[in-house]
Amino acid sequence: MFNAPLTVVLIAASMPVLFFFQQRLPDEGAGMAFAPADLADDRWGTLFTSMLLHGGWAHAIMNAIAALAFGAPVARLFGDRVGPTVFLLFYVACGALAALGYGLIHWGSTQAMVGASGAVFGLIGAATRLMGGQGRVLPLTDRRVLSASLAWMAVNVVVGLIGYAPGMQGAQIAWEAHAVGFVVGILAIGPLARLFDKGPESPDAPRV
Repeated sequence: MFNAPLTVVLIAASMPVLFFFQQRLPDEGAGMAFAPADLADDRWGTLFTSMLLHGGWAHAIMNAIAALAFGAPVARLFGDRVGPTVFLLFYVACGALAALGYGLIHWGSTQAMVGASGAVFGLIGAATRLMGGQGRVLPLTDRRVLSASLAWMAVNVVVGLIGYAPGMQGAQIAWEAHAVGFVVGILAIGPLARLFDKGPESPDAPRV
């Protein structure tokens, strides 16, 4: 997370800054939150605007720290030329698809969901395939990837079932959105890495 690319730093810094302004909105951002019922009402924009909101200072700061830590290796994978744009699109896509997955699971619910956690879990999923890869994406079947994925999902489900996270003031945890974001990130990083010639190595490739 130290010496993180500028795009990652800006995304992380935007979370507490946006929450500062969110608190000063007349409805505190409620009109921009996502609810599964929005899908039936063709309010697709909230899939994206909900990522700009948070449920409290602790929520915003925890997501900012996680985005900085796990976003840095992902952004470095994409490089400096078109990399920042690809990283931003990847981040937004993970968040929007995480919210969409949550909406499909809870179809018709009017309970609002806010936060960039789905997008952040997309970064966590992507970074999971970079651990020990020496700048390349590891195969999905790599033992390190599988064990880390199981650990992340176990923690996510436990936190979701307990229904408590620091600073959330009793709000329910949208653990399903986290899970969908993680799956999107861990799957999408493979094809994207191949575009930058940093995909998984062939099993027959020489080891050096």
